[in-house]
Order: sequence, then structure tokens, then C-alpha cells
Amino acid sequence: MDLYRCARSFLIANVLALSAFAAVAPPAGFTALYNGRDLSGWGGGETFDHRQWLALPAAERAAKEAAWTADMLKHWRAEGDELVNDGSGQYATTVKDYGDFELLVDYKTVALADSGIYLRGCPQVQIWDYTEKAKSALGADKGSGGLWNNSPGAPGKDPLVKADRPFGEWNHFRILMLGACVSVWLNNQLVVDHALLENYYDRATPVPARGPIQLQTHGGEIRWRNIFIREIGGEEANRLLESRGEDTSFQSVFNGKDFAGWEGPVDSYQIVDGAIVCRPKQRGTIYTKEQYDDFVVRLEFKIPPGGNNGLALRYPGSGDTAYDGMAECQVLDDNYEAVTGDKIDPRQAHGSAYGMIAAARGYQHPTGEWNFEEVTVKGSTIKVELNGTVILDGDLSKVTMFLANHPHPGKDRTSGAFGFAGHNDPVAFRHIRIKRL
Repeated sequence: MDLYRCARSFLIANVLALSAFAAVAPPAGFTALYNGRDLSGWGGGETFDHRQWLALPAAERAAKEAAWTADMLKHWRAEGDELVNDGSGQYATTVKDYGDFELLVDYKTVALADSGIYLRGCPQVQIWDYTEKAKSALGADKGSGGLWNNSPGAPGKDPLVKADRPFGEWNHFRILMLGACVSVWLNNQLVVDHALLENYYDRATPVPARGPIQLQTHGGEIRWRNIFIREIGGEEANRLLESRGEDTSFQSVFNGKDFAGWEGPVDSYQIVDGAIVCRPKQRGTIYTKEQYDDFVVRLEFKIPPGGNNGLALRYPGSGDTAYDGMAECQVLDDNYEAVTGDKIDPRQAHGSAYGMIAAARGYQHPTGEWNFEEVTVKGSTIKVELNGTVILDGDLSKVTMFLANHPHPGKDRTSGAFGFAGHNDPVAFRHIRIKRL
């Protein structure tokens, strides 16, 4: 009988353990960040610029990580399917860095608590007590889910609706991050709609392309469960980004079959699988017959190793688009220097207004994959969004210093064609649509 009771107790204990683990079994396509047993996959962290973190000497980084993790373990604990923090200590920080992702997480907190979720190490999707009158001036009365560290008045700063549930109940987040663009659903209500997450550490540069997920601790017990993440590949990210704001105002300027509607040295290009591809060892700018003043162009491009091309903006139909047109928006492999051994000026990097304004680097998909790009030309300004991250936002009328002191007589043009400036490499373009503004 004792043997039976022992066996029965052992069986019940194991069933309960399996049930607890099953509670954190991820949905299809997702990975559990918390396994329901321990803090494997997590370390300690704090509000720290991830770029500076990666730039630290290895020994210094290891020492900081060890100290932060030791402190974190004093304040975080695993309770079955719940990850619990006592309101103090370093943040629970994923050991792994993430690029584009979909994050699901449930949380339950207490009155006066103030917490958040850092995305790629950047603060934060806000969690706080919406009933705390002392913080109403900061926006607490608007509820949780906003990108609270965005600038005042910036999209996403405040949630679109107050969707918090009463204390004692679980809340559910769904967070989608594509490039620097973040969408947040709280309890199945959209509270942030595709807003750019500003880089808290340096607002002049975009958020990192990759970084950790951090669960912030701040002033009151908070419980987390069902923490699941799904990494999003380039192809899916492109589709999601292309669908944003797409309307009938965008008109296709390439039919995928021939060069109808295009002029210039079209023999230097070919059509391959519905894409315009510059022929190897061929040069020249092809351009639309249509002329544009202010416009938005959306397209996908694919670059071979070391590949070079450019988007001709307000091109007059002759001359060098980088100088005689308003600008050449550079299309260049981010690994160009490593592949070719040639050093470039920052104003020659991908997305730059060639020779005039440098773009941020490091936001392309791996070489050989399609990238999504949106370029907005309005007055004298150019904004370039690559794979969901704004890598250039500049005003050519304010440019006074040029690469190699080469003048740009066309930079003040107010109208012209759109085109591609080939530079010998088989760079490909497809899904080309333009919207007049």
C-alpha cells in the first residue's frame, strides 16, 4: 500500500509538473522565452545603450553582465508558469538578440507599480497604474501600451485607447516590431499603430537593428507568463511593410513584362522574373516618362555582393542623376567595403543622398534577399525608410558641404522623372509604385 501511495504521489507530482510546463507551450511558430521552470535564457540588464554595450571590451562586458545577473536573480523567481519580480533589481534581459519579431506576453501587476518592456534594448512599451493621480500629468491616465520614451507629441507616445484591465486581472500584449516600426495590441485593442520607436540613447540615429527583449522592474510586484516570440524573416517583413498605407493613390510604374512607360538606355537593363535588372557591366539611367513633383515611391530591391546602383530623383532626362537631378538616392551593398576593399565616404552608403547627406547603415536584409524601401520626396526634403527603419531624413536646401567639393546644380530641382542609375552590377528592382503628393 505504501508503495502504491508513493507511486501515485510521484505520478500526480509529474502530471502537475507537466501541466505547468504545458501552460507555457508556445503557439505554432513561436518560441517560449520563459520555460516555466527556471530563468534559462535570461540575464540581468539595465537601461544601457545596446550599441555601447556591444562596443565594450569583452572582459568589461562579461563583468557587467555577471554583476547585473547576480542582482537580477535576487529579485526574480520562477513560480510554475509565472515569472515573478518583486519590484526591484535589474531587468530580466534575454541572452539572445532579436531583429524583426512578434512578441506575446501576459502580465499582472499591482497598484502604483510602473514597468515596461524594452524592445531591442530601447525603452519602452509602458506599463503603469492608470489610476495613479500623481502620474496623470505624465500620461498614466491614458493607460498602458504606449511608447512612452518617444518625444512628446510623437506617434505612439500615448496609447490610442485605454485598454488596461482592473488590478488582479491578467493583461495580454501582442507587439509587432518591423525595423523601427512598432504596433502594440493590449487586450486585443490596438493601442500603437505602426509608430517609429525613437532611439532613447541618441534620437538622431535609429534604434539598433538587433537587440534584447527586457522586462523592466520598477516599484511594485509584477508577474509575467506566456512569454512567446516569433522571429520574422525578410520576405514576411516586406509583405507586412508594403501593406501599410497602401491605397489606390499608389500607381505601378512597371508592368513586370516590358519597359513600357520608360525611357533612356533600356537595352542596358533586362527583365528577369518580373524585376528590372541592370545588365552586368552596363551603365546608364533609365527613367519614367512621367514627371513628378512631390511623391512617395515604394519598391523592393535585391543587391548582389558589392552591388551598386541608385534611385534617380527628379531626373531631367540627361546628365548625371547625382548632380544634374535633385539627387541620387544611393543603392549599395552594406558590405561594399568588405567585398571590394574600397573605402567609401559615409555620403556614399546605401540610402544616402549621394555626396550630400549620409544615411544610417546596417539595416539591409542579408545579401541576396529582397529589401523593402520607401522614399518620400517633398519640397527640398528626402526621407528614406529601409525595411521599416528611417535611415535618412534630410533637407537638401541646407546642404553646404559636398563630397569632393563637387557642386550639385540639380539639387534644387522641383520636378523630374524617377529612375534607376545603373553602375555595372545586376541590382534588381520590382513592385515599383509611386504616389503623387
